[in-house]
This record gives sequence, C-alpha cells and structure tokens, in this order.
Amino acid sequence: MTPSSPDAGADAAAASAGFDAMTRDIAEVPAVEVIVTVAVNLMSAAAVKLGLTEDGAEHKDLDEARKLVHALAGLLDASTTEISSFHAAPLRDGLKSLQLAFREASLVPDEPGQGPGEKYTGPVYG
Repeated sequence: MTPSSPDAGADAAAASAGFDAMTRDIAEVPAVEVIVTVAVNLMSAAAVKLGLTEDGAEHKDLDEARKLVHALAGLLDASTTEISSFHAAPLRDGLKSLQLAFREASLVPDEPGQGPGEKYTGPVYG
C-alpha cells in the first residue's frame, strides 16, 4: 500500500477521527483527574521497576525506577496547589513508600536528600 492509495487515505481518516474522539473525551476530564491518573501511572511503573510486583526480579531496574520516582515527586510538587489534600495525601504516602523501597533496594544507598525525588520532598528516612 502506498501513501497515495485509497486505503491509505481511509486509514489516515480513521486515525484522525479516533484522535478527534480522544480529544473530545479528554476535554471533558477535569485537570485533577488527569494529574492523579498520571501520578498513579508513574507510581505503578516505579513499583514494577523497583521489583515490587509478583515477578519483581524480572523487571527490576533501579536506574529506570529512579527516573520514575523523581518524575512523580516533581509532578506532586508542581501540583500541590492544584489538587486537594484528599487526592494529594495518598499520593504523597505512595511516593514516600517508593522512595523508601528504592533506598532499601539500592546496594549503595544515596545520601539523605539525594535519593530520587528528595529534591522535592526533602530527605526520606526508613
């Protein structure tokens, strides 16, 4: 199939229609829900990379986990004034748990205040 074939045009139109539908759907979602969803996805991915899942050792990657935990901490820090404590408190608790799990999983733990996300949260102690 070439880009100028009728099938390619139909595929492009279908993809565009799907994107338009997604745009309409996301337009109806409050920002707080988007922020919380992204935070939960970061938490889940970090837990996998920390090896905290059922087949943990298979997916454990502390370098990747560090990035995800740091991104989660940055998101929560940046959205502090945007989301209520109802949403923020459990997310902060989850972040702290991930930071502690990272510290425990590290062969050479970071200095207090130097772990993933601690730039935003302050030192995390176990």
